[in-house]
Amino acid sequence: MTTDHQDTDTATLDTDVLVVGAGPAGLMLATELRLGGAEVVVVDQRPGPTTESRASTLHARTMEILDARGLLDELGTPPCEPRGHFGGVPLDLTLPGPYPGQWKVAQTRTEELLQRRAVDLGADLWRRHQLLSLTVEDGAAGAAEGVEAETIGPYGPVRIRARYLVGCDGEDSTVRRLVRAPFPGQDAGRELLRADVSGISVADRRFQRLRHGLAIAATRDGVTRVMVHEFGRPVAERGGGEPDFTEVTDVWKRVTGEDISHGTPLWVNAFGDANRQLARYRHGRVLFAGDAAHRQMPSGGQALNLGVQDAFNLGWKLAAVVRGRAPEELLDTYDTERHSVGRQVLANIRAQVELLLGGPEVEPARALLTELLAVDGVRRHLAGMISGLGIRYDVGGVADHAGYGDDAGVEGAAGAGGAAGGHGPGADTGPGVGAASGIDAWGDTAAGHPLLGRRLPDAWLEPAGGGTRRRTTELLRTGRGLLLSLNGDGDGDGDGNGAGAGALCATVEPWSDRVVFVAGPPEAGGPLPAGQALLVRPDGYVAWAGPRPDGLPEALIRWFGFPADAG
Repeated sequence: MTTDHQDTDTATLDTDVLVVGAGPAGLMLATELRLGGAEVVVVDQRPGPTTESRASTLHARTMEILDARGLLDELGTPPCEPRGHFGGVPLDLTLPGPYPGQWKVAQTRTEELLQRRAVDLGADLWRRHQLLSLTVEDGAAGAAEGVEAETIGPYGPVRIRARYLVGCDGEDSTVRRLVRAPFPGQDAGRELLRADVSGISVADRRFQRLRHGLAIAATRDGVTRVMVHEFGRPVAERGGGEPDFTEVTDVWKRVTGEDISHGTPLWVNAFGDANRQLARYRHGRVLFAGDAAHRQMPSGGQALNLGVQDAFNLGWKLAAVVRGRAPEELLDTYDTERHSVGRQVLANIRAQVELLLGGPEVEPARALLTELLAVDGVRRHLAGMISGLGIRYDVGGVADHAGYGDDAGVEGAAGAGGAAGGHGPGADTGPGVGAASGIDAWGDTAAGHPLLGRRLPDAWLEPAGGGTRRRTTELLRTGRGLLLSLNGDGDGDGDGNGAGAGALCATVEPWSDRVVFVAGPPEAGGPLPAGQALLVRPDGYVAWAGPRPDGLPEALIRWFGFPADAG
């Protein structure tokens, strides 16, 4: 990053990427950009991480992402609840993987964690800075391509010039407004009122449907979070502001018959059932991630997790482009992959809203869903959707669409079965999970490897020729891609046989600045297929699989650009 002053009033910065918004998505993105070697400036209006008790759930895939970057130790062991819900109907979220269930971490803690990592890696964070305008330069008349943004901060105006800008500035995104990006969907017609209150004593309620509405209550450390919806009550007009505590207590009393007006409100807000998604996540040199790209009711704790996973998909790709290691077209795969996942998440949230906030007319549907969830294939499918473990991207060769597969766990199809679930490395094994249902809702399992397009299972690799065992998730912590040769013929000295370790090592050598070659047999009975090789993207998704290098050069070029010696 460079700084200059073109006049006495305005400072000017130059950087690779400007990220607007320092919430979980923006900070995750900054971390990934720095890990990939890109310069990044993050601007945010707030003075620091949120102090509001908003999102408090990290799902299994987000926990895996944090583990893949070595961030979980700082969280300690947060409370874990294996049971979630779908539209208020109890749903067992347990699936094969190291972090089954949902983990309770306050959003402020998540933001603090990601902010420390981003800053430690060299991200330049500018708090109390508001975006005023932006101009996209298309290279006409000899001007450099990029984005120029005008901001105002505590010490006056700042002009920031960047090659790319990413809007991570929430559901009321200023970037989205300035770009005039189409944001189709529906506005809120119903809402939940929410308050954190001290000094009250009410029974815990888990999605209790009463005659006049829905009531939820949970007490932790002397503070009770209440949420309430009155059937048939539309969204209140508040001029863009939040409800006052009196509104919450009045609705709570009408629904439950209880008086909580004597309590002390610590935080009050409302969230509606608006459901919108950008038509495109990429607008040339301006991209979007998190709630700036999609607006939804945070049912099942999916909103924060969806945004973090957006950023994790985009960060390595954008860093590769600005460093000149990959063509700009790689950014189009971000839009393709994450828009499809976002569309499906918004669809499941719409369904949940009907089940959750609908009146007596939805009771037959709720009863039917309860019966269906006793079918384990149905349960796994919905759990994979909520947790993020069911995602399968179209990486070429098998799946026709990015999105959610028919089953979240393919570990049993790839390797031998074991005990499903469990915390810790190697806990990805499952007893044939996925094999019976065809692995993926969109593709034919006969057309390619069952791990293709899916996340790399957390598993152990045995030492090849001595040394210590290695864990696949820990191998991802460099932020580079991986080529795993699972045949045990050594760490790429060119002498391997079996699944062609020597040939694989020679093939990937020109990409050694961005892909790490690792060889070693997988632990017996684990989720990885012995005798195979896997090319894994920096975000942990398998981009190529096979026993020999056939098709590997093409996959390397597609995901990692041309090799360093190609010109």
